[in-house]
Amino acid sequence: MAKRNQERSSGKTSKDDQTVSTNPEQTRSYIVSSSHLAAPGSEDVSEFEFALTVVNNAFQRWVARGMTAAGLPELSPLDGLILHAVHHREREKSISDLLLTLNLSERHYLNYAMKKLDELGLITRRKQGKEVFVSATEKGQRACAEYARLRRFCLLELIPSDRKVAGVPIGDLAKALRVLTGLYEQASRSAASL
Repeated sequence: MAKRNQERSSGKTSKDDQTVSTNPEQTRSYIVSSSHLAAPGSEDVSEFEFALTVVNNAFQRWVARGMTAAGLPELSPLDGLILHAVHHREREKSISDLLLTLNLSERHYLNYAMKKLDELGLITRRKQGKEVFVSATEKGQRACAEYARLRRFCLLELIPSDRKVAGVPIGDLAKALRVLTGLYEQASRSAASL
């Protein structure tokens, strides 16, 4: 305990409790999964990345469980998200549109999911020139509607009435995540050029 207090007062990182501080007067415990990434001055980014990882896993678990409850236990989270993207605004989508909308960089993930969705009778595909267009079948539309119904009482009822999480409007969180997506995309391009 004395060693941990000494580390805190000296501004060092403790692997045990992942406490990081650059200011000996103010010590803040950051919730991170990898203390070696919580370098002084970037602790908040490490905390954000850990929270994002946990939220992403929870979201994917919800999508899988929600689609299972809607009668489609064979769908992965990505399969479910692709089905919803295909059904969005009840208009057919091109493969390029789906890749861009879902920010998928690997086309084979989309191809595999679409093959499964097609075999289950949830989507139809048509080719026009070199482009493939996809739309939801009536069965796919019903599955999306059932998921939306379940989402209303399983998830949306949990959202605070002021539409805020930790005092921040959910819409503002979404905007911030879109900005951060751009930063991570740029970082990915930079890493790919190394």
